[in-house]
Order: sequence, then C-alpha cells, then structure tokens
Amino acid sequence: MQATVREFDPGSGTGSVFRDDGAVREFGPEVFAASGLRLLRRGQRVAIRCGPSGAITALALATMPLPPESPPSR
Repeated sequence: MQATVREFDPGSGTGSVFRDDGAVREFGPEVFAASGLRLLRRGQRVAIRCGPSGAITALALATMPLPPESPPSR
C-alpha cells in the first residue's frame, strides 16, 4: 500500500502518513529505524505495510521494496 508523509520528527523517528484512502496512520521509532531511511519529508511518497490492527509495521520509499516481514512471535 502507498501513502504520503504527513509529518515526521527526525529527533524521535516518529511520524504519520495519509493513506491513499485519506486515513491518517502514525508510525513509531521502531518502524522508522527498521526502514533504513535517514529522513522523511512532508509530501514524500512511501510504501507501507499495516498489521491486522491497522498499525504501520513497515515503511520504505515508494520506489524501494519493503523490508521482509518478521516471523510471528511464539
């Protein structure tokens, strides 16, 4: 799924995106850290993966592949 960066705080690594359906979703520092990115800009297109609850679990530039999914915890 693709989205547009709504806001990003480089100090904390947190931010939010507008999904293409208009919904706003936030992401935490662990998602940003796993992306391997150094910075995001408002309006930048990104690819996201959401979990069953709708929370963002992975993030990448729209032109890059998403990181692999982590195996489920046991």
